[in-house]
Amino acid sequence: MSPLKYELVFSDATGAAQDVVVVERTHSTGSGGHPVYTDATGIIRAEISDRDEVRILASGGHQQANQSVVARPLPDGDAEAPGDPAGSAA
Repeated sequence: MSPLKYELVFSDATGAAQDVVVVERTHSTGSGGHPVYTDATGIIRAEISDRDEVRILASGGHQQANQSVVARPLPDGDAEAPGDPAGSAA
């Protein structure tokens, strides 16, 4: 099963990290059949394969996908339900 969250690391041509964005899995799949992930704003949308290959999906005009992007899976434990703090007893 695919992770619930990823960090997307956007780098410039030199490989220096520029931006890190956390995205969460949606119920959608991309044209490659892999899950689509989005950030909280809905601006960043990406299809991420089971091998952590990233394909950025355009969500509006004037977007350029010329940066290098690396996907780092986040542990599912980071996706806790609101009101369910870590370490709470059931």
